[in-house]
Amino acid sequence: MRTTGARKHLRAASFWTQPCTATGTIRRHPDLPWLKAAADLYPNETLQSELLDAAAEMTAPGGRLVYAVCSLEPEEGSDQIAAFLRGRSNFARLPISPGEVFDAGFVSPEGDLRTLPSDWPERGGMDGFYAARLTRTA
Repeated sequence: MRTTGARKHLRAASFWTQPCTATGTIRRHPDLPWLKAAADLYPNETLQSELLDAAAEMTAPGGRLVYAVCSLEPEEGSDQIAAFLRGRSNFARLPISPGEVFDAGFVSPEGDLRTLPSDWPERGGMDGFYAARLTRTA
């Protein structure tokens, strides 16, 4: 991915929704298990990693970067963020506190946001998604 010149356009905050397998939408698209295969993950994982790296280069020191996918797959969510943080000492997770969201049960032990299609059945359900908030430390 080309990021030449991106540093002159640093952002204080950005929200990046990534292309993904959309497995979190299975409640509304019950045909997904027949349409998606494990092989669908690899191209998305690679592109997600490249886009996350590009977003990181455009984030100013002290800035926030939010990564989000409508996928239930760890490879596209928590694993992607874990790999990113292992490779970038100038970024850290900025945990989401339960008081910042509409349901404390949606916050993972790491401080990320995770919903499932089985959440809120009394309200008709919701899509599954994952989001992590990061900050650039240097």
